[in-house]
Amino acid sequence: MKKIVLGVVAIAAVVLSSTLFVIDEGQAGIVVQFGKVKRDSDSGLPHVYEPGLHFKVPMIDEVRKLDARIQTMDAQADRFVTSEKKDLIIDSYVKWRIEDFAKFFLATGGGNRVQAEALLKRKINNGLRSEIGGRSIKDIVSGERTEVMQKALLNSASSSELGIKVVDVRIKQINLPLEVSNSIYQRMRAERNAVAREHRSQGREKAEFIRADIDRKVTIMLADAQRRSRQLRGEGDAEATRIYADTYKKNPEFFSFVRSMEAYKKSFEQGNDFMVLKPDDDFFRYFKQANPAAKH
Repeated sequence: MKKIVLGVVAIAAVVLSSTLFVIDEGQAGIVVQFGKVKRDSDSGLPHVYEPGLHFKVPMIDEVRKLDARIQTMDAQADRFVTSEKKDLIIDSYVKWRIEDFAKFFLATGGGNRVQAEALLKRKINNGLRSEIGGRSIKDIVSGERTEVMQKALLNSASSSELGIKVVDVRIKQINLPLEVSNSIYQRMRAERNAVAREHRSQGREKAEFIRADIDRKVTIMLADAQRRSRQLRGEGDAEATRIYADTYKKNPEFFSFVRSMEAYKKSFEQGNDFMVLKPDDDFFRYFKQANPAAKH
C-alpha cells in the first residue's frame, strides 16, 4: 500500500511540474497548441503571459518565452547614396521591443531574434536610404541629421507587421568611403603643401630683402667710416705739418737736427743695411759736427 501511495505522489509531482511554468521578470510568454498560438476564447487575441507562475495543459501546450525588454540592434555600417550621387558610410543603431508577441512569433519563425533583426534592419535601411537619397552631403552632415533620424523612425512604422515597435533610430557616425577619403586627404595635403611653398617663397623673399637692406647699411657704414678715417688722417697730417712748420719757425737748426735723427733711425733700424755715400755728403753733417776730427 505504501508503494502505491509513493507511486501516486510521484506521478502527481510529475504531472504538476509539467503543468506549471514560470515567466521571469523582463520576459513574456505565449502558449502554442498544435502549432498555433493560443488565443483568448472571448476576445480572440493571443494570450500573453506576464511574469509569474502559470498553468498549462501537459503534453499539449508548449510555452515560448520571449524577451519583453527594449533591444538594441547595432549592426555593421552600410553604404548610402546622397542626392549628389556620392557615397556615404553611415553607422547607426536601432532601439526596438516586441509589441505583438503572437505576430512576432509567427513573423520571425518562432521568435528568432536574428531573423527579426535582419528583417528590421532591411526596413530601417530602406527608410534611411530614402531620406538620405533626397539630401546632399552638406545637409546630412551639418544640419539635417536629426530630421533624417526622425523621418526614418516614422518610416519604420511598417515594422508593426513584424510585431515590433521601433523606439529610436540614431546615426552614430558618418564617414566617406575609404577611396574617397584618401582622395580628399591627398587633395588637402596638396593644398597645404602649396600654401607651405608659398609661405617659404615669401619667407625667402623677405630674407633677401632684409639681407640686401643690411648689406646696404653695412656698405654705407663702411664708406662713412672710411671717409671719416681719411678726414681724420688728413686733419692729423695737417696738424702735424702745422706743428712741424711752427717748430721750424721757432728753431730751424733744432728742427733740422731732429729730422736728421729720425732719418738716421729709420736708415739704421734694421742693422744690416748698406748705404753708398760720399764721405762729405750732407747726410752725415751732424756726425761731422759731433767729431771734429772727421773733417780731416
